[in-house]
Amino acid sequence: MSQTHCYLNGQYQLLRDARVSPLDRAFLFADAVYEVVPVYGGRPFRLREHLDRLARSLAAIGMASPLDHPQWSGVCAELIRRNGGGDQTVYLQITRGAEPGRNHAWPDDLAPTIFAYTSPLPPLAPAMLEEGVAAITAQDTRWARRDIKSTSLLANVMLKKQAVKAGAFETILLEEGRLTEGSSTTVHVIRGDAIHTPPNGQDILPGTTRSVVEELAPRIGMQVISAPVSETELRAAQEIWLAFSTRGV
Repeated sequence: MSQTHCYLNGQYQLLRDARVSPLDRAFLFADAVYEVVPVYGGRPFRLREHLDRLARSLAAIGMASPLDHPQWSGVCAELIRRNGGGDQTVYLQITRGAEPGRNHAWPDDLAPTIFAYTSPLPPLAPAMLEEGVAAITAQDTRWARRDIKSTSLLANVMLKKQAVKAGAFETILLEEGRLTEGSSTTVHVIRGDAIHTPPNGQDILPGTTRSVVEELAPRIGMQVISAPVSETELRAAQEIWLAFSTRGV
């Protein structure tokens, strides 16, 4: 995938040749949303669910989706084909666009910037599945609208780096004594035959991999409970599952 192709504002081109204005609001304000879609054997996994969430994020920031689901599906298929198929991730990003100047309140006639590219999906190390990973906890310092998959990820970046510095894989976040999620994962707390996760709302991102867990759980005799999870319940868990699109569970 050394010749990675991307999609930028209706054109397919080499990623190394892509150019975006430094006045784009994503660059100046992080005024943009995104999605990451895993691809297995050349086929996007749960593409409709990812595109549904993308549309919800856009609506939440007052933008209409510049492409409909079939058009997005076509972009993904073409990028996957141009980049060799196999296991990949497709990154989709829509910004509010560029304007001459820097205004907090944007003009209503901006043309969005539409960008997508793929990258290899590395396999999980067997030790991660067999032995698990380490995690630390920290107070959730992110903004209040975490249900929007915004490119404004500075708090997430700092929290993830905190885990790395501690020799851990993830930082599990707490707010007012309750679990929210990880810096880049959905957190499932296992007690007995039940999977506990905080309810969806503005304080967590509705996870697409979480929905897969909820769908599969009854097949192995497990109950899914969506309710607040206290820090005490988190620390007393028999198991903790971390789920995210590019690594599964």
